[in-house]
Amino acid sequence: MSHSLNSETPAVDDPILQIQAENDDLVQRVNEQITLETFDNTDEKTLKQLVEGLGDPRGLVRLRFAETLGEIGEAATPFLVEALANHSNVVVRRAAAKTLTIISDARAVPDLLHAFLNDEDTVVRSSSAGALARTGEAAVPALLEILASNEHPEDIKGHAAWALAFIGSEAADYLYKALNAASLDVRCAVIGALGHVAQEQSDEKSCNLLVAALTDPEALIRTEAAAALGQVNYPPSVPHLILAIQDADLDVRKAAINSLGKTGDRSALTPLQAVLNDQQEVVRILAKLAIAQIERQSESDDW
Repeated sequence: MSHSLNSETPAVDDPILQIQAENDDLVQRVNEQITLETFDNTDEKTLKQLVEGLGDPRGLVRLRFAETLGEIGEAATPFLVEALANHSNVVVRRAAAKTLTIISDARAVPDLLHAFLNDEDTVVRSSSAGALARTGEAAVPALLEILASNEHPEDIKGHAAWALAFIGSEAADYLYKALNAASLDVRCAVIGALGHVAQEQSDEKSCNLLVAALTDPEALIRTEAAAALGQVNYPPSVPHLILAIQDADLDVRKAAINSLGKTGDRSALTPLQAVLNDQQEVVRILAKLAIAQIERQSESDDW
């Protein structure tokens, strides 16, 4: 015979304490069932109750509900996306997005996208962006579309670019194609993401694309490429970065100088010393720092 939750929880007068006691009982019971492999993931009533538990006022209890739903996995996705889209309690919407980050179910992408672009709460939006990033390749076309659009504000595009970079090598094929996109925002985000791909995989194709981007007509792309190469250990980029310290654009020059410092390559010392008398004070300061960085690295290598 089925029993109600109340049969296992002591009677309390305060309705909030009653709900908390019921939540404690529910999450404990479900976790025991998961451990014993007896949990029925087609039990819609329990799955809905677990999602409601994401609204518990106690942060650690919310986390336990999220982890439990994460253990259940994709069976919980329909209930989480429903809460993300329609729940009146912002705490539940936030926690639903964070729980979808754990599950990483590609089916959630349209709902995560809607929440990312439309929810009134900034935490829901940023958590949805995080979940899109964890979902991986399935989210990439939508993220590129956001970056290509003129309708979205800079903060949304910034989150989309971050998500794309987070996805990294999983998005590589899309990134290679998008490198020639008409949108400057798309190309800029792609260069940043390629830097992550090159770091993750020591991917020569990505490294060569970053080097090629040092001569792009757009200064913003050249700057992003120069900065990205500083994060990648790719010795063939050094001569190209040396050329970039003479770029017409100040931001490109600054990024190239910083990146040369990070490479630790002694062949950059003479070109860097040549700009110690540059008209721009910031160039002189950065060159001095880069030289010191290379010399420090050389000393540590000698040991």
